[in-house]
Formats: sequence, structure tokens, C-alpha cells
Amino acid sequence: MRTEAGPDLRHHGDAEVRDAGADLVDLAVNVRADTPPRWLREEIAASLTGLAAYPDGREARAAVARRHGLPVERVLLTAGAAEAFVLLARALEVRRPVVVHPQFTEPEAALRDAGHAVERVLLSAGDGFRLDPAAVPEDADLVIVGNPTNPTSVLHPAGVLTQLARPGRTLVVDEAFMDAVPGEREALAGRTDVPGLVVLRSLTKTWGLAGLRVGYVLAPPETVTALERAQPLWPVSTPALAATRACVAPRALAEAAHAAHRTAADRAHLLAGLAELAPRGLKVTGPAEAPFVLLELPDARRVRHRLRELGYAVRRGDTFPGLGPDWLRVAVRDRTTMAGFVGALGTALA
Repeated sequence: MRTEAGPDLRHHGDAEVRDAGADLVDLAVNVRADTPPRWLREEIAASLTGLAAYPDGREARAAVARRHGLPVERVLLTAGAAEAFVLLARALEVRRPVVVHPQFTEPEAALRDAGHAVERVLLSAGDGFRLDPAAVPEDADLVIVGNPTNPTSVLHPAGVLTQLARPGRTLVVDEAFMDAVPGEREALAGRTDVPGLVVLRSLTKTWGLAGLRVGYVLAPPETVTALERAQPLWPVSTPALAATRACVAPRALAEAAHAAHRTAADRAHLLAGLAELAPRGLKVTGPAEAPFVLLELPDARRVRHRLRELGYAVRRGDTFPGLGPDWLRVAVRDRTTMAGFVGALGTALA
């Protein structure tokens, strides 16, 4: 059923740590802490000597193609994954776009801004926000789903996602957090056997580059061509191109893989602490597979404000379609930070 009104789709986690929230412990934004690493900052700094020349993305595009075993014609570099949603909304001719929620809200916002009537498929908390391909209308010609999904932290099986593919349908899978999953289980990036598949990747989460805007699209060549025509000239800056090349190099991939395992261990520690608060009405969506967890708890608005008083910023959940006022999203940090947060949450729930 079409939905014309709803939550604020343009509210994102960074709003929680602006202005008065700048001094809070940031558990609202899903960017890995203590990044970018020194070696990456040095790579970016070295690119500044070339700012007089217009950006040339050929080398970075080829590096991304090699990383995923694809021809360069299947790669498009973008100013973060968010730009890709705008390009998809503006460049593709679609009749019935469907967005699977709860998920990152920018895809729907971009589609609406481009004049599309968007339909929502709302997954249920009762079954852990699992995806049922049969819930998606058969004649939908554009389907957008996240994996692992923000904010639910659910990792959908690749075999379930590929069931959404159809001739004449564009299937967009947002894998912005996939490099935070050990082994990138269930990833579709690099697949060429799924008709109409478009995979979006972001380098801003794992590498702390939200301020630089680094991402890319993996898609059939004709889709890449259509999206590229909708881009302005030189859409990705020279520093962002340098960061892209660095972040898909073997050294960086090894470091990201190590970080993914460390995040999984830190997440397990957080979940153990949260389990102790279950008698107070706290529920955790699981199994969580991303660098954040989704909590359901009574009076979440009051708890969120109390947490701010105690020094912690978390992401409100009521701006995600399919959730409501009883939900909060919490980014995974190191064990010391998580222990402090669990203690503060226990105080806020009292």
C-alpha cells in the first residue's frame, strides 16, 4: 500500500551530536571510531599537491574493479553511497519503486524528491525483521534493500536477496556496512549472474571518511552509463579518489577484515551487558551482524534524553519507517566505552 506521509526521512544520526551534543560520547553515528588511520591520512594529504588539476577517476575506478573482479564498465565512483541513491532516483525510468523498511531512509527520500510515488514493504519485529521475498509486489520494477540493514543490524542471506531479482527489475542492495561483517558473508558485490543487480558500497563507515564522501556503484554497464550521465562533471574529488585507491588495496582489505572481527567481539561484549538489562523491558534485535544494534525499550524517548544527560548520544528510531517511539540504535565501540554505556543505560532505565 502506498504511504504518502510518515517520519522525518532526512533525520540522520549526525543530528544527535551537533551543537549541544558535540561533547557527548557518540554512539549515534555508525562510523568506526579512531579513523581514518594515519597511513590513510597520509595518502589523502599527499594528493593535495595535485589539486590544481581536474580529478581523473580512471585509476581509482580500475582499482575498485580489481577489488571485486569486475570490468571497469561495471563500476561507478560516487560522492558517498548517498549520491548513488539520488542518481538512481533521477536516472532510472521506473513505474513502481519499492523500498524495504526499516532501512536507511535516504533511498526513499531521494525517490520522493525525484517525483516518484514510493511503496514500502515493512518487515516485522515479530520475526526479527527477516525478509520474505513474497512480500515484495511482483510488478515492482525497482526494489531497494539494505544488507546488513541499517538500523536493524540484520544480515539477509544472499540466496533470499537473489530471489528478488526479476527480468525488467532493478534490484538495489545497499552494502554500505558489508565490510564490517567478518568474511563479508552474504555479499553480492562482484556477482554478475543476478539480473538487474545494483550493489552500493561505502568506504566512509569503516575508514572514517564521512567528511570526504567516498563510495561506488557496481552494476550492469548500461545502468552505470545511465547513472554516469546524471552525475555532474568531476563528481569525486582528487582526495576522495586517493582514498578510494588506498581503501581497496590489499593492505587496507586486510586491515578492514581485522577490524570486522574486532567489532564482532566488541558487539558480543555489548550484547552480554545488554542481556542483563532484559528484566527491565529491554529487547535487542538479533542476531546483530553490523557495527550497531537496535534496541526496543519502554519510554525510549525519555531514556534517550536521560542518556544525553549522562553523556551518551544514541540514534532515535522513530524516524525509520516500520519502527516507532520505542526504538533506539546504538553504535558498537570498544569494550570500555560499551561498559560505560551499559551502566548509563541501566541508570536511565531505573
